Amino acid sequence: MEDLNDLAARRAAFRDGKQRLLAAFEQRPRATPAAARALLRHLARHVDAQLRSLWAQAGLPAQAALVAVGGYGRGELFPHSDVDVLLLLPDDAESHRPGPLKDALERFITTCWDIGLEIGSSVRTLAECLSEAQGDVTVMTALLEARPIAGPPARFQDLQAAIAQAVEPRSFLRAKTAEMRQRHGKFEDTPYSLEPNCKESPGGLRDLQVLIWVARGARLGATWDELVAKGLITPFESQQLRRNEDTLCLIRCLLHLAAGRREDRLVFDLQTAVAQRLGLQSTDSVRASELMMRRYYWAAKAVTQLNQILLLNLEERIEGRADVVPRRIDDFFLDRAGLIEVASDDLYQRHPEAILQTFVLYASTWGLKGLSSRTLRALYNARQVMDARWRAEPRNRAAFMQLLKLPQGQTHALRLMNQTSVLGRYLWVFRAIVGQMQHDLFHVYTVDQHILMVVRNVRRFFIPEHAHEYAFCSQLAAQWDEPHLLYIAALFHDIAKGRGGDHSTLGAEEVRRFARAHKLPKEDTELVVFLVEQHLAFSRVAQKEDLSDPEVIAAFAQKVGTARRLTALYLLTVADIRGTSPKVWNAWKGKLLEDLYRLTLRHLGGTPMSRDAEIDHRQSEARQLLALHSALPDTEAPLWATLNVSYFARHDAAELAWHARSLWRHLGSSTPVVFARPSPVGEGLQVLVYAPDGPDLFARICGYFDGAGFNILDAKVHTTRDGYALDTFQVLGNDPDTHHRDLVPLVEQRLAQALQHTGPLPEPRRARLSRRVKSFPTTPRVSLRPDERGQAWVLTVSASDRAGLLYAIARVLAQHHIDLQLAKILTLGERVEDSFLVKGASLAQARVQLQLEAELLDAVALPA
Repeated sequence: MEDLNDLAARRAAFRDGKQRLLAAFEQRPRATPAAARALLRHLARHVDAQLRSLWAQAGLPAQAALVAVGGYGRGELFPHSDVDVLLLLPDDAESHRPGPLKDALERFITTCWDIGLEIGSSVRTLAECLSEAQGDVTVMTALLEARPIAGPPARFQDLQAAIAQAVEPRSFLRAKTAEMRQRHGKFEDTPYSLEPNCKESPGGLRDLQVLIWVARGARLGATWDELVAKGLITPFESQQLRRNEDTLCLIRCLLHLAAGRREDRLVFDLQTAVAQRLGLQSTDSVRASELMMRRYYWAAKAVTQLNQILLLNLEERIEGRADVVPRRIDDFFLDRAGLIEVASDDLYQRHPEAILQTFVLYASTWGLKGLSSRTLRALYNARQVMDARWRAEPRNRAAFMQLLKLPQGQTHALRLMNQTSVLGRYLWVFRAIVGQMQHDLFHVYTVDQHILMVVRNVRRFFIPEHAHEYAFCSQLAAQWDEPHLLYIAALFHDIAKGRGGDHSTLGAEEVRRFARAHKLPKEDTELVVFLVEQHLAFSRVAQKEDLSDPEVIAAFAQKVGTARRLTALYLLTVADIRGTSPKVWNAWKGKLLEDLYRLTLRHLGGTPMSRDAEIDHRQSEARQLLALHSALPDTEAPLWATLNVSYFARHDAAELAWHARSLWRHLGSSTPVVFARPSPVGEGLQVLVYAPDGPDLFARICGYFDGAGFNILDAKVHTTRDGYALDTFQVLGNDPDTHHRDLVPLVEQRLAQALQHTGPLPEPRRARLSRRVKSFPTTPRVSLRPDERGQAWVLTVSASDRAGLLYAIARVLAQHHIDLQLAKILTLGERVEDSFLVKGASLAQARVQLQLEAELLDAVALPA
């Protein structure tokens, strides 16, 4: 057993040596790729020295060897990366048997951990290495990067030779590419997530490592220079690979240092620290973290492009496809095994108009599944050709419009254009938003990826196979004659994000310029300009205003003007909301949008919404529904006699019937009555509460839903003439796997019990905040103003979302004896914008208004 003092000295020496290396790096005024590379090499050498020293004292057989594998085997070690080693034993050794060898192995591994070297170790003979590698491609990959640390050189050479002989290039290529596709799928096949993994995400360091692994396995080279010598990449591509690899290595190194642990995700709360170490500073219009992320996205995009080029070259060389005779498509292009190949390497220099024709061909020709490495390389090298003169060329403008007007293929073509940097060079304004983050807690994609997602969603409306996803949208799209106008609006709706000012207005100016340059007819131009300028209006009215108010519908119909514009705006709005985040869309929002569409269409059709006629129709339909459920005649009469017009205006016939059928035996009950059912819109529950009214009733209801893990999507609050509250809630559980029907008895019993409690309202619970909310908090805003009729007050609250937020608001209103008439709950990702219609005699006093606003701001503010 090694002396404890010696262990302590070794531990201190190892720790202090590493700290000196890190301190020297961090003391530099600005982190650079060269300094990061030097640090990674020095850290590896520092670990090498410690391992050799311990190995020399371990008492292992003379023929045993210590080998660095995996990332450590590359000779570069990130500050908190794993140290993976192979203890390579003689062929006749059996490490699992008790005895001196087993003791020596355990002593060596234990000592490594004792001094702070947290190694990941495997103990194998050469035969065991081969057996494991042939059955596990991960083991094979780790051994391909093996590097000798200690032991006889011949022993390591035997391992190298055996592994090289064991690799079957075709099988290894297929395994690694399948592995890469699976890994990319975990990150939604995009490098543009807002918190990418700089190692594992598409365009990350792992994509570069895959190229070297495949090349090594095929004995085609182990460095970029060797791949140049083999003709697999050009010297320029090698330079670009090194430059972007250096950028990613530097960012990953700074991430480890900022986190103080192994952390490969560019999480929000570390982005600013990494940006500052890069010497980036925030300005009035852009954060330092945004500048850093833009640099990361451009590097990841370049890696993605170069990875495609080189991997296709490797596939052709390994699979023998380089000898496949291509089929000529036309004078410019060939079909090589389903991939579009340029007829000559300098095609785009000689015929720049062929660049966009590449994507028209890709979108319009069945059986073509991508671009060959030769074409990708030609596009990569033709970037300087795509200048202002090229953008203004009439043939290119005609080709772009041809692409948008094709019957299919726009989504794949536009994505491929963005991946190859052609889209941003043709639409120069689009280039400005490539890789641009959106710090609104609403979008989860960069601006360019969101835009392409919206184009995809619009395109799906016109594809019969997706009709089950968007039934009403697909029905409307089937009657729409010019899909390309919707694609143009989708491309431009957020294109002015990040400039400052109203992006809708600026975007409308940009799409007008596009329409003029591409000679769109006047009517089409005005339509796309309207769609871009008003792309937020449909959502705002549907989710924040009272759709039972005829004046709201009339004002919106006046803004829209025509049924054609209404349909186009509706389709764009649904596509836009569904393209922001998987968490944002739900069936309830879909119902609100569809209700607004139908009401506005009816108004535009010459039958404006008449509240009295609508109420009469709903009451008649409700009576028919009651009869179908075998209700007694006039079941509804006692309840309806206690309710005013606003109740009938805000509920549809099915809800009127449900309320009457549920409550006819409970009218005048001294205790709260609760009924629940699966929501008619398909998600969550609809909950009916009937109870003696009180100033804190709404707050207690919100408190129950918060504690039970429900999100309130909508609340319709009414007070009967005899002093009872009749409130209806749409709620949704946090667990997507919840079977809401099973929760009906539980909610009915527990909520009724909760409403019988008296005493002071409990303090809102302080739930844990998400990292996104912590990193990009929404400045809380509260507004209180009279409604248009001067009969009530409109309260709006905007804040970062968190558990218990609505209860905190309701609690303040209850304490001030404010009566709640209507609640519109709008959750946008992790930001809320709630609107309430409230009444209270004290609200006429300016002092009370100011006090209420101040208390609400305190209630919704994030905890310090």
